[in-house]
Amino acid sequence: MEAFPSKIMDYYSSQISKLIEELSKLPGIGNKTAQRLAFHIINMPEEQVDRLSSSIRDAKHNVHYCKECFTLTDQELCPICRSQTRDHSVIMVVENPRDLAAYEKTGKFNGVYHVLHGAISPMLGIGPGDIKLKELMMRLQTEEVKEVIIATNSSLEGETTAMYISKLIKPTGIKVTRIASGVPVGGDLEYIDEVTLLRALEGRVEL
Repeated sequence: MEAFPSKIMDYYSSQISKLIEELSKLPGIGNKTAQRLAFHIINMPEEQVDRLSSSIRDAKHNVHYCKECFTLTDQELCPICRSQTRDHSVIMVVENPRDLAAYEKTGKFNGVYHVLHGAISPMLGIGPGDIKLKELMMRLQTEEVKEVIIATNSSLEGETTAMYISKLIKPTGIKVTRIASGVPVGGDLEYIDEVTLLRALEGRVEL
């Protein structure tokens, strides 16, 4: 994160400086952007500021994991898991909710998802027990699943996670596939265009 320069405190009142400092702590927000956002917020109508602050507060208090796929939702089940029109026999495994959203934008995947909330990374001390793998295996025991599509990122961590999941699931007899290598190595799914994601899905290979 970009360091917050102390001399900013000399430019503005303490409340403005505090707002800029808090905004600059958000991912991808540097000091200049934080200053622009702070002054934009200050100049917004009061009712709009109230709506923004209440939306942030409500989301923080009410959003939690879907009890089935572990994406973020404010209901017991997310809309995808609740849907009767989705094919619940095909589960796509992704690393985070942003990857789920990326595939949903293609409009071509009619199955359901499982969100791991991370990837195995021995270097960072993240093991299989630190992501939602146990929950995935429990789903496979209780649901009629024909195929698991592993759509983790094509980073070292994503590939390690894909191979680990494959070894876990193969003995169950459920088909395990991996999205094709059309996704660039090291590419995060959320930043890849929809056509590439769709080709990666359609070109998936069995592990």
